[in-house]
Formats: sequence, structure tokens, C-alpha cells
Amino acid sequence: MSETFVLNCRELRKSYPEGPGGRIEVLRGVHLELRPGEFTAVVGASGSGKSTLLHLLAGLDRPDSGTLLVGGDDFWSLSERRRAKLHNRYFGFVYQFHHLQTELDALENCAIPLLIARRPVREARAAAVHSLRRLGLEDRLYHRPGRLSGGERQRVAIARAMVHGPVCVLADEPTGNLDEATAAEVFEQFAALRVECGAALLVTTHNPLLARRADRVLELRGGRLEGAPPAVPGH
Repeated sequence: MSETFVLNCRELRKSYPEGPGGRIEVLRGVHLELRPGEFTAVVGASGSGKSTLLHLLAGLDRPDSGTLLVGGDDFWSLSERRRAKLHNRYFGFVYQFHHLQTELDALENCAIPLLIARRPVREARAAAVHSLRRLGLEDRLYHRPGRLSGGERQRVAIARAMVHGPVCVLADEPTGNLDEATAAEVFEQFAALRVECGAALLVTTHNPLLARRADRVLELRGGRLEGAPPAVPGH
């Protein structure tokens, strides 16, 4: 039986200049497949390349070599315009630091991806309200980031990443700036969204205890991913 993957990469390699004439190899041939509805956590030491990997998977940076299939398309063989369109439609991205606009309230922040995509303002706001309510923020719609707790700000960032119905959500250490209890709460929100929305979720974390809430845990070590094969979500 053929497998359906929302994202599939093979032999991803990435290095950066280091010193005069030298290079440091961060990723040394990464293989990864993500299924719809699958929640995968990637753990690894600081500096192991977790952020680099997520940026490559999201098409935000180009690998030195290797292939990236997004929805069956060879991402880097597409034109720049088609890559941008595919990226905006396909991915949601959550950073460790929420990157919310301080002068905008939660609803306005959440609506930004849809407004950038030139969706009607009324439609964008309605979708933002729905996304925020799904994360328990119905009483915080008109609060600016300065009036929100750390966990609430991160939940707004998750709602913003989910507002356009992405197929794949990538989160780079989304709990790294939170206390333990709030971090656990945010991870529970990711688990619930996986069930509710059916998006593939890939979350990096330095906390192996939190990672165990995912369907499978992979470790980035020595530039390669090690761990369990893809799980069947819900089993």
C-alpha cells in the first residue's frame, strides 16, 4: 500500500562557513516523512541543528543538497513564485519567541496571514476569532501582547499559525521561553490541534519529558535524525 506523506525529505545536508576557508557541517543527510495528523517531536542538544532543520523543511532556507517533497512537489524545482504560494498555503510556523506585533491585539495578530493573502477583512477576522477560540482565548481577543501571559502569547502565535488551515505546522522550541507548567499546557494544545485539525505537527524541544506527549520522538544527533519510524496517528 502506498504511503501518503505531507512532507518527505531525503539526504538533506547543510553547512555554514567557519573561520578562514572552513565549513561546519550541521546536517549530514537527514531523512524524514510526516503523515497527515501525525505529531512528531524532535529533541537534541543546543546547537545540534534543530532550528536549521525546521527552516529547511519550511523552505525558508535552501539545503546544500538533498530533496524536499512538499505535497508531492519537489520544492526547490519550483519557480520562486510557486514556492512562495505553496509555502504560504501549506505551512504554519511557530517560533520560540512569539513574534507578535505589540501594537496589535490578539485578533489582529492572528488575522495577519490571511490579510497578507488578500482575504477580505471580515473573512480574515472571523477566521481569527475561530482560531483563537479553539485555543481558549475567547476572552483575550482584544488584548495586546503586553496584557497577555507568556502562555497566552504563545497560544496566540499557535492560533496565527493555524488560522489559514495549514497542512503542516512546524514549531521551533515553542516552549523554550516558558515555565514548566505553561510549557506542558502549550504541548497539550498542540496534541489537541493534531486531533482536531488533522495537520502534521513537527515540534522541536530540548525537553524529552514534553516530547513524550507526541506520537513519536526523534533525536537530532551528529547531523542525523535517530528514532522511531512514523507512527499511525491515534494508535
